[in-house]
Amino acid sequence: MKTIQFREAICEAMSEEMRKDESIYLMGEEVAEYNGAYKASKGMLDEFGPKRVIDTPIAELGFAGIAIGSTMTGNRPIVEYMTFNFSLVGIDQIINNAAKIRQMSGGQFKCPIVFRGPTASAGQLGATHSQAFENWFANTPGLKVVVPSNPYDAKGLLKAAIRDDDPVIFMESEQMYGDKGEVPEGEYIVPLGVADIKREGTDVTIVSFGKIIKETYKAADELEKEGISCEIIDLRTVRPMDRKAILESVKKTNRLVVVEEAWPFGNVATEITYLVQSEAFDYLDAPVVKVNTADTPAPYSPVLLAEWLPNHEDVIKAVKKVMYKL
Repeated sequence: MKTIQFREAICEAMSEEMRKDESIYLMGEEVAEYNGAYKASKGMLDEFGPKRVIDTPIAELGFAGIAIGSTMTGNRPIVEYMTFNFSLVGIDQIINNAAKIRQMSGGQFKCPIVFRGPTASAGQLGATHSQAFENWFANTPGLKVVVPSNPYDAKGLLKAAIRDDDPVIFMESEQMYGDKGEVPEGEYIVPLGVADIKREGTDVTIVSFGKIIKETYKAADELEKEGISCEIIDLRTVRPMDRKAILESVKKTNRLVVVEEAWPFGNVATEITYLVQSEAFDYLDAPVVKVNTADTPAPYSPVLLAEWLPNHEDVIKAVKKVMYKL
């Protein structure tokens, strides 16, 4: 095993796959000459050249469409958005073309493409640069949505996403690119649609994904001191969702808290809540509790932002609520 940064895991995954398959290329804003806005493509231009690592204009709709069209001629593009907030400019191409090509062509065309980049808040970036759209994309049949939380998962999941014959939305975090973690020296894949139990427990299940899952680890450490055992599930893939892992855990612990860095209305946590109440209702000893951001645009003030975002204290309160210990 070696210890590398999240950004290095992303770079390794793309580079390793590009060495194996000449149909794979990377395009996006600043991915080439600047080595990526967050240095996730450092050195790739030097290795693969300007025909496979392509700097684009600030025109998300245009280069998303070019990449999607190229899949119909046998290519497997990786499209980097500097932030998924900018993907809204190109969302028509993602939703109305990438997600629907296979079905609308009667299976004559597939769309093996990865759209990747940072999601959700990253400090004082303001209301239009701090949004999480995982549930938006997961609402679309034909798209797969992946949100890794550490370097090991990031590399293995990205390699699986690049090899997938369907479009994959691969969502990272600006605040995780410097995170370090152990990654195997050799080849490995983390399959899409398989959750991971990051911490086993007996009293309550906590489901989360992406960078906000770190708050659940802090909460679990504090709660353990009070004799409360938390089982933490990292979804890793939002769609397809590992329903079995969630249900099996809830049937063991009889309580569920879902932690998600997104607005509370109609989000991924809502879908998980419906799943559990419909298929494991008799196992629940308390109503499911969701922990989300406040139902407002993200504030710029650091004081307000700290209140807006979910944190480990919110998770502790939620766990105590389902344990009837408040």
